[in-house]
Amino acid sequence: MVARGSEVRPTARRHSQRSRAGRLAGLGVSGAVLLTLLAGCDVGRTFHGFGWPQHGITEQSEKMYDLWIASTIAALAVGVFVWGLIFWCIIRYRRRGDTLPVQTRFNMPMEFLYTITPILIISVLFYYTAVVQNGVDKLSKNPDVNVEVVAFKWNWQFNYRDGKGPEANTVASTLGTTDLIPVLVVPTGKTIRFEQISRDVIHSFWVPELLFKRDVFPGKTRNVFEVTVTSPGSYVGRCAELCGTYHSMMNFELRAVTPDKFDQFLAAKRAGKSTQDALIAIGQSPTATTTDPFQTKRDLQNFNNTTGTGR
Repeated sequence: MVARGSEVRPTARRHSQRSRAGRLAGLGVSGAVLLTLLAGCDVGRTFHGFGWPQHGITEQSEKMYDLWIASTIAALAVGVFVWGLIFWCIIRYRRRGDTLPVQTRFNMPMEFLYTITPILIISVLFYYTAVVQNGVDKLSKNPDVNVEVVAFKWNWQFNYRDGKGPEANTVASTLGTTDLIPVLVVPTGKTIRFEQISRDVIHSFWVPELLFKRDVFPGKTRNVFEVTVTSPGSYVGRCAELCGTYHSMMNFELRAVTPDKFDQFLAAKRAGKSTQDALIAIGQSPTATTTDPFQTKRDLQNFNNTTGTGR
């Protein structure tokens, strides 16, 4: 025997199905409208990159930026959907009088959806993360420019090489000193290969606008990466690994110029001109414009002066 109160009327069932279809249609229309609005604007620029720096100057930094924006939008979409379900359940199934709401122990389709959907989302994010990471770490067979970065306490030397690896020859070099910030000149639109070594301790090669940094190790380890600079200009570079007393002052400048200007600069260096004279020859400032030489403060005021102290 079935209690009359527990019977489900066909009319109520059809109404419930129409109501559910209406809600799904509403969600679909809302999603389409949202996608249309997002497609018509630069979401990252509108929301200040969702915390990600927007001043990247390389092709690799643009890929990382796009991945961050897409991941953030996906996370926000999932969050809004889940929050919507939570609040909808709170309002829809709130207590009304003393009648107990319908109790459902399980719903296999819903549980299947809750299991598969997160796996699909994570798989997609993992795939695109791997693609971007491989693109950032990709090394070409024949880079356009080879630069050996030599770090030492507490400055930099940049050697322009005629090939890859330690067996290549240095054709021009720029050396930083206490009184002179080293300027690393590179061309725009070309693949630049950096091979890094350290003469003493661990350092880290970092130009904030690259949105990327790579440690520099002593010994035989040559840390290698490549970038393609897209924006000409001057950008400060720093050591991002605590390396001793003057770590915070271990700066350099990355100077991105057109390929023609770079060829003229390198030709001037090969002809025996200093880095400053070569920069003047291509119409560039001979010294760094984004940072200043550090003061070592190695004077009597910073040492134990025992001359007039009687000690």
